[in-house]
Amino acid sequence: QSTWGTTSHTQAVTDAVKYNMNFSRFDNEAEPTVLMAANTFKDFGYRYRDQLSAGLIVAGYDDQLGGQVYSIPIGGCLLRQKLTMGGSGSTFLYGYADKHFRPNMTRDEALKFVQTAVALAIERDGSSGGCVRTGVVTKDGMERQIVMAPDVEKLFK
Repeated sequence: QSTWGTTSHTQAVTDAVKYNMNFSRFDNEAEPTVLMAANTFKDFGYRYRDQLSAGLIVAGYDDQLGGQVYSIPIGGCLLRQKLTMGGSGSTFLYGYADKHFRPNMTRDEALKFVQTAVALAIERDGSSGGCVRTGVVTKDGMERQIVMAPDVEKLFK
């Protein structure tokens, strides 16, 4: 999951959802679905909407619905989308996304799209950090990559 808002809020909600998913796994003797996790995030966001400043992106793969991406904006709404973004740097990316995003990209095309988008956000937004961390989620698990600061600029030049 990706987060925007107050870091302590997003971390607290994530810890609570992890606890709930572990309990569900034990109670139901089955892996919780991505939608179940996304709904649990949404429920926390809505229930504590007056106390929390936490928006989240929940993505994953399960056997029921395949690959999924959900946006949970501050306040606790749940939206399944093909593309979503959040955080302070996202405001700089809508034009890029409109021009370059297409459904059903290959793994490498999607990874390049995301890495370039994050690099562009870093270039324009002082709060977006200095490295690009990505996670490719498939039915086989998650593959993590990191592009460090000296190489970030090369992603969009």
